[in-house]
Amino acid sequence: MTAIVSADSLHRLVKQAIDSGAAATVAEAEALFQGFRLAITFMPDDPADPVEQATLLTAVALGRRVFLGGVTVVGTLEAPVSTLPPLGPTLGDAVKALGGEIGGGSDAPMVVIGPRLGRRDGFAIRTAAAGWRGGIVPAHADLAPEAGPANPLAGMLAAALAINEAFLHVNGAKVAGRSAVGLSLWRPSRDIDWLAADPSEPALTFLPSQLWLIGLGHLGQAYLWALGLLPFAEPAEVMLVLQDFDAITASTESTSILTDATLIGVKKTRAMAGWAERRGFQTSLQERLFDADFRRRPDEPAIALCGLDNAAGRRALDQVGFDMIVEAGLGRGHRDFRTMRLHTLPGARPTAELWKAAVTAEKVEDRPAYANLMNDGVLDRCGMTLLAGKAVGAPFVGAVAAALAVSEILRLLHGGPVHRLIDLDLLGIDHRSTVLHGDGFERLNPGFTSAGSA
Repeated sequence: MTAIVSADSLHRLVKQAIDSGAAATVAEAEALFQGFRLAITFMPDDPADPVEQATLLTAVALGRRVFLGGVTVVGTLEAPVSTLPPLGPTLGDAVKALGGEIGGGSDAPMVVIGPRLGRRDGFAIRTAAAGWRGGIVPAHADLAPEAGPANPLAGMLAAALAINEAFLHVNGAKVAGRSAVGLSLWRPSRDIDWLAADPSEPALTFLPSQLWLIGLGHLGQAYLWALGLLPFAEPAEVMLVLQDFDAITASTESTSILTDATLIGVKKTRAMAGWAERRGFQTSLQERLFDADFRRRPDEPAIALCGLDNAAGRRALDQVGFDMIVEAGLGRGHRDFRTMRLHTLPGARPTAELWKAAVTAEKVEDRPAYANLMNDGVLDRCGMTLLAGKAVGAPFVGAVAAALAVSEILRLLHGGPVHRLIDLDLLGIDHRSTVLHGDGFERLNPGFTSAGSA
């Protein structure tokens, strides 16, 4: 009997195997991903370190959405959770809460969080985070970034890059895991050596106290995860306006880091408010389509993080009264899903000019899997077209974009540069481009609260 397949149920990264032609049927694509497994070794010098914990928890949360055969974790997991308290009293509890398993999996591709290992057969990489810099190196390499002021988003970045690299490996990329890959969230230019010390990196002192999140899917939930990792001294001083009108579907979990199957059918605003409030934040909900027909009030958050995936909504971003918007757009196709482009607005050009028309998606209806769905009577022509038009998505892409986007706000609060544009492809991170913003937003007071120890 053929399983039910729809635009709201198909795993968005499994869709990459269908759209690329790597799998001739949905069942074949799902079986391929069920064969992907990942092993994580957590043996840092200090398992209570919030940056190391951020790396572990992000790697598990992302990894189990990609490696559907399972993510196993071994190591020092008895330490209390300091980074995301709602996940459980110990790291082992948090790993299980996020969908990981404790123990085993030694023959699977390995991600090491801790000191270098000796050479071993098979794929093995090590995460590396220091200061505002994060990345990966071969597990046996005697490489590590120079120390700097702790920032948990560097751990989030390192974990996302590790999952990307491991996914490249299981997809047959021969070069995966053989070189150091990373960047600085303080100075993301490709000219900056992320392994070198950066005396300009500040200690996290000020954190945003008021933000408006537009869209609570793939990117919106990654923004929330990033905010949840930050060391707020008083989380109750943080007010988040959460805007979306959709409900969670079965496919949401495949890209969205804070969603699981128990939330299917729940409004995204309410599910995410529940998570944010357990983290200690205050929330206000906007359950309506984002467009140019409303205005932000002066007493509402002046800065927005935008996770919309449509041009119509983006065209309205500079028309509703926000003083600053950080917007991220991700690639949608099986060839470009690892790409991202971030804008900080308002910019030199109105948003109506930046997004004049909707992006035309690649036509993939001629791939064998779609023909088989129609021939088997699973989908009619309309359903097949709707499914084919959905984006390919990978949660590690949104996590990298979110770390960069939230860092734009952190840089503003610490007197650092703001970027008008960051353009990046995870297949060639060293070839990224960055453009500084002409208006440094020096006069903007977005509201802030104090950081505790990170």
